Amino acid sequence: MKKHDGKRIFVTGAAQGIGFAIAQRFLDEGARVIMGDVHHADVLDEISRSLSDKYAGRVFVTPLDVANERSVIEAFDNSRKFLGGLDILVNNAGINHQCPSHLFSMDDFERILSVNLRGPFLCSREAIKIFLGQGAGLILNNSSNHEIIPKPEFLAYAMSKGALGNLTRTLALEYADRGIRVNAVAPGATLTPLNDSWAGDPRKRAQVESHIPLGRACSPYEVAGVFSFLASDDALYITGQTIYADGGLTLYADFQKNWSS
Repeated sequence: MKKHDGKRIFVTGAAQGIGFAIAQRFLDEGARVIMGDVHHADVLDEISRSLSDKYAGRVFVTPLDVANERSVIEAFDNSRKFLGGLDILVNNAGINHQCPSHLFSMDDFERILSVNLRGPFLCSREAIKIFLGQGAGLILNNSSNHEIIPKPEFLAYAMSKGALGNLTRTLALEYADRGIRVNAVAPGATLTPLNDSWAGDPRKRAQVESHIPLGRACSPYEVAGVFSFLASDDALYITGQTIYADGGLTLYADFQKNWSS
């Protein structure tokens, strides 16, 4: 028997990167998965075709704009029809934008907060409605090591991830007595399309990896493994926590050499 046989899982932002790796990991482990993404219908159709043979009857790809309330409600209505309920929500969809904070436009600021924070709220709200009817459920949020580490020139992103950590803790506390757990995974430098600006440039990648105590960036599939653990029976007593899968970035890498004493 596979680890997640029969589990019903909804992954947002699932067309690429960490979201795709999470969806594939759960499918490989026996789950039924809805993959929601804002990508154009042609892209979603291609993803659906590429997965349908291997995971026949266990994967459904649906359009989803997590920042749009109507889109979220429709996607969760689809999840009820396809899955007959829901066991796990993975809030993965996220975007980023670099700009000096004093030049940050309101449009960019609101766009990032809408996807990275409004989206997880809306999706969590709809999932919790399902969970309360079932008496159990799990929400897993894809955060970032910038949940606790400042990121200059990425103000909206850092703010959104800090708030996502508190959303995780607040929902975990509010619904713990009703069989609902909420946790987060905080990746560090990960080789995804979101990080193409440095991941595809050997010089920039080496510079990034020089700050990571383990000495390398991670793959999306390594991050997916942490989500799989938190969704497993081995993690049934964990709630309200953020697990940092960041190669040690949150260990204050500058103190790896004892320059301070």
